[in-house]
Amino acid sequence: MGCLFLGLVLLGAWILLAIIVSILGAAGIIGGPGGGIVQAAALTVIVVGVIAIGSMGRVFGASARTLDTLIDVARRLENGDYGARIGSAARGPRPVRQLARAFDTLAERLEADETARQALLADVSHELRTPLAIIRGNLEAIADGVHPADEAHLAALVEETVVMERLVEDLRTLSLAEAGRLTLHPEPTDVDVLLGEAVEPFRVAAAEAGVELSVSVPVDLPLADVDPVRIREVVSNLVTNAVRHTPRGGWIRVEGAVSRDGSTLHLAVENTGAGLDPSVAERPFERFVRGPGSKGSGLGLAIARDLVEAHGGSISVDNRPGEGTVFRIALPVGSNPPPAPPP
Repeated sequence: MGCLFLGLVLLGAWILLAIIVSILGAAGIIGGPGGGIVQAAALTVIVVGVIAIGSMGRVFGASARTLDTLIDVARRLENGDYGARIGSAARGPRPVRQLARAFDTLAERLEADETARQALLADVSHELRTPLAIIRGNLEAIADGVHPADEAHLAALVEETVVMERLVEDLRTLSLAEAGRLTLHPEPTDVDVLLGEAVEPFRVAAAEAGVELSVSVPVDLPLADVDPVRIREVVSNLVTNAVRHTPRGGWIRVEGAVSRDGSTLHLAVENTGAGLDPSVAERPFERFVRGPGSKGSGLGLAIARDLVEAHGGSISVDNRPGEGTVFRIALPVGSNPPPAPPP
């Protein structure tokens, strides 16, 4: 807009000079053999200048209308209308249209964040409501003498508090990760021991479900510079899902390996089964995404992704409908991951 304004000023000065020259020539002040040529040139300048001013005026008008629309959309966003967009109303020179597109992109992100925030509040409320209802119902039954305050009924209450505690801790981990305040404590870690400790708590459940659970790690696997607590949590979340969705007679295999140059640790959790439900396969690492009939909170994979990315790594899933899934993790181990900022 500044360049356009400067151009108009220079063009106006140029036309004014041409008009003065034309008047002086008509008055005979500028004469001689070349006077006619000077007058013709001055008139040409005037005509071209008027046309240029008209074109630039249209550009200014289109830009002004686009900016007016942008201001109106900004006010609507300020008032909570996150669906407001400039869209096809954007006119004017390229920088103005780029500004309008960038503003629309910002509005789309604000709308997506607001939708995610509302969905998160609804999901958290739902997840907490169920155990709270069970705890309240059982406590009222015990207080009214319907149920005795014995070990069986109190154990059910304790189990529900564990569910709530796990949900709150998962939400805390997600919050820290998204705020960039998740503190890691990397140290040289024996991957074989780490995977064994992560899998061990699930062996009884896997055996009762008729599922074979195994760990495969090369004997010469070097130590990896990772946060063992966080990576154990990642593997535990993946194995938890695998145990839930592997049918009787199937198997779960947890593997570890290092790239040839020794810079990347590769982990994999593979299981047989039906694979991910289509509703989950499209966005497996989003919060509260669960397949039909799932008993989990829908936070495990989201937490796994955040913890892996906090290490500077990546996580992906190879979904094989009717055969099973393979979750693959790649972690840099050549150097320590950058420390998280202090809380």
